[in-house]
Amino acid sequence: MMMQPSAQQYAVSRPLYSEDDFAEEYPKITRHHKTLPDHVKAYFTCDSKRAKNAALSLFPVIGWMRIYRIKEWLLSDMVSGVSTGLVSILQGLAFALLAELPVSYGLFTAFFPALLYCFLGTSRHLSVGAFPVLSLMVGAVVTRLVPNDGPPANITGFEGLTMDQQRVVVASSVTFLMGIFQLAMGVFQVGFVVMYLSDTLISGFTTAAAIHILVSQLKFVLALTVQCKNGPFSIICTLEQIFSQITDTNVADLVMSIIIILVVFAVKEVNDRFKAKLPAPIPIEVIVTIIVCGVSYGFNFKEKFGVDVIGQMQPGYETPIAPNIEVLQQSAVEAFPMAIIGFSVAFSVAKVYSIKHDYILDGNQELIAFGASNMFGASFRSFAASTALSRTAVQESTGARPR
Repeated sequence: MMMQPSAQQYAVSRPLYSEDDFAEEYPKITRHHKTLPDHVKAYFTCDSKRAKNAALSLFPVIGWMRIYRIKEWLLSDMVSGVSTGLVSILQGLAFALLAELPVSYGLFTAFFPALLYCFLGTSRHLSVGAFPVLSLMVGAVVTRLVPNDGPPANITGFEGLTMDQQRVVVASSVTFLMGIFQLAMGVFQVGFVVMYLSDTLISGFTTAAAIHILVSQLKFVLALTVQCKNGPFSIICTLEQIFSQITDTNVADLVMSIIIILVVFAVKEVNDRFKAKLPAPIPIEVIVTIIVCGVSYGFNFKEKFGVDVIGQMQPGYETPIAPNIEVLQQSAVEAFPMAIIGFSVAFSVAKVYSIKHDYILDGNQELIAFGASNMFGASFRSFAASTALSRTAVQESTGARPR
């Protein structure tokens, strides 16, 4: 079949070029390929835009303060700060016992690391302070280098110091080294490695640590003296000594502990069951502490029943100290897993609230924030800091606003 030609036509008209004519009209563009020195120079070149971005990245608080609504958010943030601060102080005092330190040093851990984190951290709800698992790990290092029933390790700088002072030096030094590891991981952008630790691994470790914490607190509940070194099968040693002295239990301590535990568990259950109806969780830890302290002081439990009390704590803050080099050398093996665990738990908690309130976390910046906070806190005699889920929940539920 013959096809009929279309009535429509398309005409193309274009100039003809020789190679020389084309090269003359369209000169060749020479692309400059950057060398390694060029890339290095560009990386370290700082203009006003890069300086601004670097400042906002390193200090996220600058970006938050620019959009902070004082009239709408200030009151709720103050209420949240007071509530969370009281819980953080009480937990710091309790967790100092796990770290084998005088309880007053828990106050330093509740204050100094959080002070710096608020400028460097990207989480808007995380409550930084003492964490029981890290406290237990610090206590293991402390009792290894400064044991209860023997001479301390041969470390330069321990001369003339009391046992408590030696233990404070050990705790602050291992915390400083933990901060160095976290800061280095943040600077070298390896935060993604820590983020891939499975929830199963973290949960298993936390559960095992909780058992250690429970056993370690029995001696305080029963008011018994236990002399066991940390290490393999230390739980068995602790339980063996506790049951061998069970007849020496201080009944007053035991009764008070049981009452407090039952009350706290009951109110925690109320908080969970009526979460939607309560404007804020009942701060039972604070309430119980105030009541028990008042009753103990008013009825003189120490003299009448032999109840152990904290007593007079040292007022004010002490001068900053430098880490002990020999302690750093002898605690590196323990400090590295402490850095990993402390950040992993904190980032997991922070991620829950970042998803809930729709903001972005920077894992590497969080490592830098925790590293700098622990190094800063260690200089003022605090021990390892991370977060606690219960404390962060109080901060979020009492009105802390996402900036």
